Order: sequence, then C-alpha cells, then structure tokens
Amino acid sequence: MKAAVRQGKSVRPLAARDLDAVVAVDAALGGRSRRTYFERRLAAAQHDAERHLQFAVEEDGVLAGMVLGYALEGEFGRSEPEMRMEALGVRAAAQGRGLGAALAEAFEAAAAKRGLREIRTSALWHEHELLRFLDRAGYRLADNHVLDRAITTTDGRDFYPEARDAAEIALLGEADLEGIARIDRRHTGRDRRGYLCRALRETLTDSAVRVSLVARTDGGVAGFLMARMDYGDFGRVEPVAVIDTVGVDPMRAHEGIGRALLSQLFVNLSALGVERVETVVAPGRLDLLGFFHHAGLRPSERLGFLKKL
Repeated sequence: MKAAVRQGKSVRPLAARDLDAVVAVDAALGGRSRRTYFERRLAAAQHDAERHLQFAVEEDGVLAGMVLGYALEGEFGRSEPEMRMEALGVRAAAQGRGLGAALAEAFEAAAAKRGLREIRTSALWHEHELLRFLDRAGYRLADNHVLDRAITTTDGRDFYPEARDAAEIALLGEADLEGIARIDRRHTGRDRRGYLCRALRETLTDSAVRVSLVARTDGGVAGFLMARMDYGDFGRVEPVAVIDTVGVDPMRAHEGIGRALLSQLFVNLSALGVERVETVVAPGRLDLLGFFHHAGLRPSERLGFLKKL
C-alpha cells in the first residue's frame, strides 16, 4: 500500500523497522514500555497480513503515531468478521494537528476495503483524552457487556476445586477440533470450523499466548474454553487473559462442565502470575451473563465502543 498524504502528514503501513520508534512513542504516552507486545503484533502481521491492519503516521519524516488492529472472526460468538482497534497513539508534541484523525481515516478505509462493516475498541472510563478522540471519530458505546474479575485471592483458597471433578480438563489439542466444532455448531447453528481451526493453531504454535482448555467425559469432548493472553492491547501494561469462546455439549448441560473449565483456567492463570481475566458477552445472552456472574466476573471499568462503516 502506498503512503497517503493528508495536509502534509504521511500515513503508511507499519514495518518491522518501526519497532523502536513505536515503542518509544507508546512508552512516552503510557509511562511504561510495552516492547514485548509490539514485537508480537508486528511479527504476527508479517505472518498473517490478512488479519492485521497497522499504520504509522509521519511528520517531517519522523514517526509520530501509530494504530494497530486485527480482524475478529468468531470470538465472543460473532457471526460476521469485524475489525478490532487495539492500539492508537500520537506522541504528545505532535497532538492537536490531526495526526490521530489521519490514522483513523486510513484504518477505517482499509477495513472497509476488506469488506468489514464494524470497528470495535475499548477504553477505561477515566481515559478522558482517548474517550474524547473516539467521540470525535464517530465511535459510540457498544451494547455488549465487558466483564472481568481478579484472579488473585487474598485468603489463599483454591478456585472451586470440587468443580473440576465434573470432567477431565486438559489443554486443548489438535485431536479435539472435531469435538469442539460439533459443540459449537450445536450452539450457533453455523459451521465456524475456520475460526476454530485458526484459534487451535495458535494454541499449538504459541503456547505463551493461548491458554485454551478442553473438557472430556466418557472419552469424548464435552466442552471447551478458548482463551488467550493479551500482553499489552488497549494500553494494558500487565498480562490479562481474555476468554474468547466457551461451549458445553447441550447433552451435558447442567453437569458443571463449564464451571470446571473456568475453575481450571483460574488455577492455571494464577500459576502463571496473571492477575485478571476478561470477556465480552453479546447483548441478550442472559445465560452467559449468569454463568460468568456466578464465576465472579463483574462489569469492567473498560467500556466497549463501536463504529459502523
């Protein structure tokens, strides 16, 4: 893609050579370096360019800001692909000159060109400058529910150890694909094998990012939970686990399998030193809201935003 020029500002795709400059801009804005996060995202874009959108804006030939995002396929029960904007920043000395708007325009145009109809992002309620920018850019509050909970406990108790007796819980493996696709199809009425296959592939190739689990009973797949580690998206400076998809075979409903999966996930995350888990629930999914509420997840201080293209 050729660079776009808007009132003297040059917008172009991010490249691997931009890593140091991106990290420097971000660290100056946030007060802490997120180098590992940006290394991962830039590397991921090299291997899977179709899913990632990453742009830089230059002023006087110097990188002054960046935006990064990637396409969601089936996460959080979605049926249509959409773009998720997860990092946006312009160095302080260059703010107020339209560089952020230039980045947003390039990002939206590229997403629309790929046939995507929506862009989603999130921000903490007290990130006032970012909230004002999103408002000016045409984003509105999304109607989904962002939930989270702390993983650490103050009294040293295990996370519902009795729940894990409901099924054999293990890390998700390649042999589980048919089983989880069957369960997902029964719930959604759609064949989302492509999304599930990609998510499983990430589990197998990048164990530091994915922490997905499978529940087995009587030798077969009875449920699954797909989760991943986010090391810096949306301005985070500490790793957070995000639950993308959870499913239980309808024939095994009300047997505690979903709770067993969450219990094991919490134990694993605690051992990894992860302090928080997050998920997003679509509007109207009262069953999922109740399930996560029972597991201690509550409305997050992070708000979801949406822009239709």
